[in-house]
Amino acid sequence: MARTREYSTEKRKLILDFLKKHSDEDVSVKDIENYLCNENDINVNLTTIYRYLEKLERSGSVLKHSDEKNKKTTFQYVVPDGSCHEHLHMKCSVCGKIYHMDCEFMEEFKKHIEQHHGFKLECKNSMLYGLCSNCK
Repeated sequence: MARTREYSTEKRKLILDFLKKHSDEDVSVKDIENYLCNENDINVNLTTIYRYLEKLERSGSVLKHSDEKNKKTTFQYVVPDGSCHEHLHMKCSVCGKIYHMDCEFMEEFKKHIEQHHGFKLECKNSMLYGLCSNCK
């Protein structure tokens, strides 16, 4: 039984390392599975990956995103200090890179939305889509 626990811990470490390495982009469960299988020769059940991602999401280490049509769920590693929950994210529709809209304007923007439109913005999983400076 201890061997299974070590094995599971190694899988989790590899998953977390992969997420950190790709923190400026969304990754899918399939991306993680391919990384584990192809680069580390580890077979893993998709349920194991989903469960660990859910745990990371609950701890604030991972943000869960859905694509524009809510057909694909992806995940992004974030430093669990809470700052990613306070600003919007921008994703390039061409290269897929994610940018943090972490600027002074965010507070002004959130305040405007609430005061003038009666809508409290939840930034945690919000994504703006467009073209980054490299792709436009």
